[in-house]
Amino acid sequence: MRKRTDPPGHADHVTAAWELKERIRREEGVLRQRRGFFTDAYRRSTTHLLFENGDLVAFASVRRDGYVLFLAVAPECRGRGYAASLIADVADEHRAVTCHARVSNEPALGFYDHLGFEVKRRIDSYYEDGGDAFYLVLGSDGLRERLSAFVRR
Repeated sequence: MRKRTDPPGHADHVTAAWELKERIRREEGVLRQRRGFFTDAYRRSTTHLLFENGDLVAFASVRRDGYVLFLAVAPECRGRGYAASLIADVADEHRAVTCHARVSNEPALGFYDHLGFEVKRRIDSYYEDGGDAFYLVLGSDGLRERLSAFVRR
């Protein structure tokens, strides 16, 4: 596995990230966005990327305030700790880590709960298709340190 980062203003891997996100959307019905929105958000964020054998297998795009815009792991690479590693990288760089997750996306909610994220509120009709979301926060320094230690083992 090889890590790379696209800083704000760089979009060296935006096409590969879009293709991975779209593959997941087609297979699982999650991560729906318009390409223009995705590309613009990617270019304005810091994106942490993981590669295996030259192929992008996971990424997390994060705003400068620690809000995770996108988190995606190729289905065949799940269970290897890649998403937790990406979130640990984000937690190392930010005082608080936040995100939204679709209320119906039980695997994502279980993952975030496992890492110590807390549901702060439910937002009805958050997504373009009318789907509801939870706003999740990792936040406190203690949780960030525990997450960092957990992933770095």
